[in-house]
Amino acid sequence: MKSMIRSLSVLFAGVSLFLAGCSRSGGPSETTIRVAASVTPHSEILEAAKPLMAERGYELVVQTFDDYVQPNLVVESGEFDANYMEHIPFLNSINQEKGLHLVNAGGIHYEPFGIYPGKKSSLEELAPGDSIAVPNDTTNEARALLLLADNGILKLREGAGLTATRQDIVEYTRKVEIVELEAAQVARMRKDVALVVLNGNYALQAGLSVGRDAILAEKPDSQAAKTYVNIITVKEGRQDEPIVKALVEVLKSEPIRAFIREKYDGAVVPFEE
Repeated sequence: MKSMIRSLSVLFAGVSLFLAGCSRSGGPSETTIRVAASVTPHSEILEAAKPLMAERGYELVVQTFDDYVQPNLVVESGEFDANYMEHIPFLNSINQEKGLHLVNAGGIHYEPFGIYPGKKSSLEELAPGDSIAVPNDTTNEARALLLLADNGILKLREGAGLTATRQDIVEYTRKVEIVELEAAQVARMRKDVALVVLNGNYALQAGLSVGRDAILAEKPDSQAAKTYVNIITVKEGRQDEPIVKALVEVLKSEPIRAFIREKYDGAVVPFEE
């Protein structure tokens, strides 16, 4: 009888250890947060946040992804606690497309569009017939046109907003021509057009700095900045968990904001509420 009791004790102990191990590797943890991220700038910002999270008693684990779909799927499944790689319009779109249940836990940064020199180095140098290259995809073209409209180059149909296309231009104040190109091609046209309009990522890839090279850029309080703020995404219902709130607070803290300002020279900007 004593032998049987000892055997059962060993068995139960083994089962308990097994279940504990499963909980650590597959379920949510109160002290460890797993975040899926894009490489630049998201994972770099998260790496800078790790010591600050550790000071609060949390371990931040970061894994990078090369696409924008998987980071949402792994948060939906619970494999990851959060992701940091997207803006709100993309989140809304993939929720609808994939039937996901993900929400915004906090806005961290945005990547401003800028107007950059081509053959001309300022807006004052623009002449009738000059060309300005803009991205041709819906999101980026609208932001480019809004930036040009905000700076007196053209006027858009009232209400066009963040869905604006070239068809919404009602007047060319400076008598220029808008050239629509694939986003990745715009920077390569700088020698052929008067000006180009680029987002932060493509500017960085072209060796351009928003702070150093842009003639003008989106303002922190612009409609585009507020709409396209990059966020921490979590499964619905988890946004108020202490560890999620701690991550958002750390990413919004002054040390991380200073890191962003210093490292990215205007290509990535801390979000202003």
